[in-house]
Amino acid sequence: MKLSTDRILTTHVGSLPRPPRLLELLRARSDGRDYDRGAFDALVATTVEDLVAQQVACGIDVVDDGEASKLSYTFYVKGRLAGIGDDPQAATRSREIMAGADMQEHPDFAERQARPFDLAIVPACIGPVSYGDGKLLEQDLANLRHAVDRASPRDAFVTCASPGVLTKFVIDTYYEDEDAYVEALAEALKAEYEAVHRAGFVLQIDCPDLASARHNQYRALSDDAFLRIAARNIEALNYATAEIPPEAMRMHLCWGNYEGPHTHDIALAKLADLCFRARPSGISFEGANPRHAHEWEDLAALKIPDDKILIPGVIDSTTNFVEHPRLIAQRIKQYADIVGRERVIAGADCGFATFAADHQTVATSIVWAKFRALAEGARIASKELWR
Repeated sequence: MKLSTDRILTTHVGSLPRPPRLLELLRARSDGRDYDRGAFDALVATTVEDLVAQQVACGIDVVDDGEASKLSYTFYVKGRLAGIGDDPQAATRSREIMAGADMQEHPDFAERQARPFDLAIVPACIGPVSYGDGKLLEQDLANLRHAVDRASPRDAFVTCASPGVLTKFVIDTYYEDEDAYVEALAEALKAEYEAVHRAGFVLQIDCPDLASARHNQYRALSDDAFLRIAARNIEALNYATAEIPPEAMRMHLCWGNYEGPHTHDIALAKLADLCFRARPSGISFEGANPRHAHEWEDLAALKIPDDKILIPGVIDSTTNFVEHPRLIAQRIKQYADIVGRERVIAGADCGFATFAADHQTVATSIVWAKFRALAEGARIASKELWR
């Protein structure tokens, strides 16, 4: 993973808006309907090339494939992991798990929220989990390599789901024991993580289970009980990445990528020390979300290990406001004052197309405007930090 040695580098979290035709093909593939496999593969390849080129044109240094081939950052494991399929129980159980405490407190607001995906398509664990056919991953890695070779960004990353987050989005109907399920997922995902590293990309492990799960999946537990689960999930992550150098990895945590009350989010200060135990050097987290933008003060009061790199979100992924570059620069400098300029990479709060749906909260053109503002804010901060 590159450091900000001579200027503040920029990146984001992963998902980017996909073209409408690709959305149709992604849903058809997920639903088991007939679709043109050749047309799908060709469209994914051209979409990745376009997305990487656009990221570079906007000034993003560390790019990815926009998760173009994935229905979502978690559902994609259907088709990659053996033992993951369809089960009619999954949709009902998913609705129960995803009911956030803040949404339950404000049902009038919850009714207004657009549903990003049809819960009828939620996958489930229906048998022993193992890594299946690696061809889909190989194709994703080849597409990104081709796009990166053409656009020449500073670096590139690939997103993969964490074992813990899959317990929320891929309902277990087989193990009926969450500890055993997490252990099996870690063993299976180990193959995917190591393949990303061998391909020469930064591995990003998406870990919303370390934050957002507190107010939905585990809303009935105490903070202490939740933190024990989070510790278990980090232990599983560390096992699955044991053969990968920490500096080749980053992890992302968030409190749920939606515009809403967030009044029941667990504080970053309660999670930070636990997250520092995870092997990845880079830690991507929300820093622009109005419910968490103040927490740089809490980080300033903590002892952050010398090998950790902060990747704070300095642009919000849930609103169509385009942040002013000077505000972005101010946010960057707050973190540089804590760990030093070299250990800060400017990022986004979360993905801009977490689920491949027709309706995205942030308009596509505004996503790119936010990226241009992010790059300009990093330039402003760099001039002040390196003068």
